[in-house]
Amino acid sequence: MNHPKASPFARIEQEVGLSKITVEYSRPSAKGRTLFGNQPNGAPGLVPYGRIWRVGANESTKITFSTNVIIGDNSLEKGTYALYAFPYENKWEIVFHKNLTHWGEDGRKNYDPNEDALRIALLPTEVKDFQESFLISFDDIDHNGTLMNWNWGTTQISIPIHFDTKAIMKVQIADKLSNAPSAQTYYEIARYYQEQNIHTNEAKEYVERAIELGGDTYYFHRVRSLILADLKMFDEAITAAKISMKLAEKEGKDEFVRLNQDNIAHWKALSIIKK
Repeated sequence: MNHPKASPFARIEQEVGLSKITVEYSRPSAKGRTLFGNQPNGAPGLVPYGRIWRVGANESTKITFSTNVIIGDNSLEKGTYALYAFPYENKWEIVFHKNLTHWGEDGRKNYDPNEDALRIALLPTEVKDFQESFLISFDDIDHNGTLMNWNWGTTQISIPIHFDTKAIMKVQIADKLSNAPSAQTYYEIARYYQEQNIHTNEAKEYVERAIELGGDTYYFHRVRSLILADLKMFDEAITAAKISMKLAEKEGKDEFVRLNQDNIAHWKALSIIKK
């Protein structure tokens, strides 16, 4: 019989730069129980200190990385791992485990540390808001990394995850530049360099090449204005932003009109200070 689960299954996918993280887990609820450590009467709580926890309920929680990853300061190959934790009062040990077959109590009985791919120690944080159903989420996301947060009750664990997106992009950029690059190619490279605040002079050359090949667009000129401002060429940046604003007005892109207006005002002030 197919019946409702006490700890329903959840699946979350998170893109980080050019990589993807997928987590599959079941979400138990607190239901008034003591979650970690001991109950007030001294009896063990739902997850006693020092004992393995499968980071959820039912079968072991699985995490998949589409590319090689760095957890904390430790490298981990791309692939799928079971997540386990050993909670203690003042620290937690987080395990990325190679054996994906464990279910329920079997994970505790047959767990073999020799099958660990990685184990790291982290400090738990007590948070104000109570999380009734165990939650895995991602926060502080940028091109190169994120925090994976586990929340249950008032306990939070934050696991730093990092990808070498710059290395992936370097290979991709070299490939695109060697294969008849288009105006869009030059623009996307310039935009990425500007967002990452790297190779600014090259970014300027690429966006100007994009305009030369592809003509005037509000987004070409907007990125050019941002790059010029990064180079402290504020008067030139203002001119580029005005072109972008006029082109955005023609296409009804009100958001970009406002963005350019804000930038122009800011750069005018910086230009006066510079002079």
